[in-house]
Order: sequence, then C-alpha cells, then structure tokens
Amino acid sequence: MKYSIRFNKTRGQPGRGTSDHVWRVFEDHKKEYLFKNVKINVPSYSEKESISDDWNISCEGTLVIDKETSTAIIN
Repeated sequence: MKYSIRFNKTRGQPGRGTSDHVWRVFEDHKKEYLFKNVKINVPSYSEKESISDDWNISCEGTLVIDKETSTAIIN
C-alpha cells in the first residue's frame, strides 16, 4: 500500500485533531489518518502533489497503528 505523509497545517481546529496531531497520513490518497508521531521503517521519497503545491514524504509498506502513543508505524 502507498502512504503519503504531510504536516498537518490545520491541527487543533475542529475535526483536525489536537494541536499535537501534527501528521496527516494518507493511504493510497483515499483514507486520511491524523497522528502525533510517525515512524517509517521502509525506503521513502519526497513527492509533490499534482493538484497543489503541497509536498509529501511517500513510501510503500504496511501501516501499523499504535493507538496508545498515536503513532503511525510503516513497515
């Protein structure tokens, strides 16, 4: 599965997580998750969104969610 990670510029606003939820993780550009922490254990690369000026860190892998620490772990 492809994952794209982007800084959450709207953190702390209604529906956008707390001010500590600084990472947006997109699964195949469809489903979005908000996390406080991200750990990437696979090769990654930068990628510019084709429809905006936003940049992502992207990678292929499997997402493991640690709810206790609000961490996205991509293996």
